[in-house]
Amino acid sequence: MDVPLWLALIVVGALGIKLIRPPWWLVVVILLGGFLLADSFLAPAIDTAITK
Repeated sequence: MDVPLWLALIVVGALGIKLIRPPWWLVVVILLGGFLLADSFLAPAIDTAITK
């Protein structure tokens, strides 16, 4: 099952806000940073670290 990245980010953000209740700006920074890292030159290194 392939889930679009934007949908996964929305779901993770909503769950994080509901369960942990962090400030909104922190959620936005973390989600935007993750989205930008996914398209960066660091993506293969992150993928390797996560899948091991």
